[in-house]
Amino acid sequence: MSTPPLAGAGIPPGAFSGTQAQAAREVNTASLCRIGQETVQDIVFRTMEIFQLLRNMQLPNGVTYHTGTYQDRLGKLQEHLRQLSILFRKLRLVYDKCNENCAGLDPVPVEQLIPYVEEDGSKHDDRGAASQLRFASEERREIMEVNKKLKQKNQQLKQIMDQLRNLIWDINAMLAMRN
Repeated sequence: MSTPPLAGAGIPPGAFSGTQAQAAREVNTASLCRIGQETVQDIVFRTMEIFQLLRNMQLPNGVTYHTGTYQDRLGKLQEHLRQLSILFRKLRLVYDKCNENCAGLDPVPVEQLIPYVEEDGSKHDDRGAASQLRFASEERREIMEVNKKLKQKNQQLKQIMDQLRNLIWDINAMLAMRN
């Protein structure tokens, strides 16, 4: 696709055909999605900045506050909120344009998007079920072993906590006796 001629190159600016201008203005759905993703990232970033500003602002609880600093932070907050509303409008435009571009497409079931190999014969099914059963039983055995070890560790921790509690009790008793 050729680039439009530069103004002042001997050709008036509106001389190239309307279809080229329309093609230059038209954006495909994938680039719209990318623009939408960037807009969402900008919205999240602006929102985080707003929360940061709000966290740093003091509540008007009777404490003297520098009006210059307050006005500066309030101005920043209002600017962020204005930018956020602009970003939401931009996101709405991108969303509407994507819906408009995809309106004529037939929805494809998700199952058709996932590639898989279909196995023929019952031999494979029997072996697959047996291997799944064996895998499940091994996994269950491993979980039981981990639970047993976890109970042992919990018992050891409980004994240590009891010993520490008794030690602290004895120390406190000795300190009380000294007074």
